[in-house]
Amino acid sequence: MSLSRLEDYVALCRLKASYCRYIDEKAWMDLADLLTHDFVMDAAGPGHPPVVGRDAALDRIRMSIETARTAHQVHMPEIDVDGDSAHGIWAMQDRIVWGNGRPSIVGYGHYREHYVRESGRWKIARLQLTRLHIDFHPDASAIP
Repeated sequence: MSLSRLEDYVALCRLKASYCRYIDEKAWMDLADLLTHDFVMDAAGPGHPPVVGRDAALDRIRMSIETARTAHQVHMPEIDVDGDSAHGIWAMQDRIVWGNGRPSIVGYGHYREHYVRESGRWKIARLQLTRLHIDFHPDASAIP
C-alpha cells in the first residue's frame, strides 16, 4: 500500500470516528461539516425512501435522536480508495436510550458508505445503514 493510500485510509477512519462522536455529542454543526451538500442517507429500512440532501438528513437525525442518549461504535473497516472517491463498509453497534417510557435499543449491522474528497478533505456522500439485529430493552427510567 502506498503512503498516499495509507494516509487516505487513516483520514477515512478519522472521518467515521468523528461522525460517531458528533452524533453522540449532538454536535450538529460539526456533523454537517463531514457531509456533502448532496448527501444521501438510507437508514430507515426497506420500504422507506432515502433522505436526500445534507440539511434534510440532519433534520431527520435530530428528530430521531436529539433527546436520546446514544453510543455509536464502528469496527473492522473495509475501505477501497480510488483517487478522490472511496467506498467503505463498517461493522456497527449502537445503543439508543430515549427514556420517557420508550424502550431503548442496541442495534447491530453495517454502514455502507461512499466518500468523496472535496477541497482536499474527505466527506461522506452516501450512507446506508443495514441493521442485522436489534435488541429492545425496557425504559430504564421506569425501573425503580
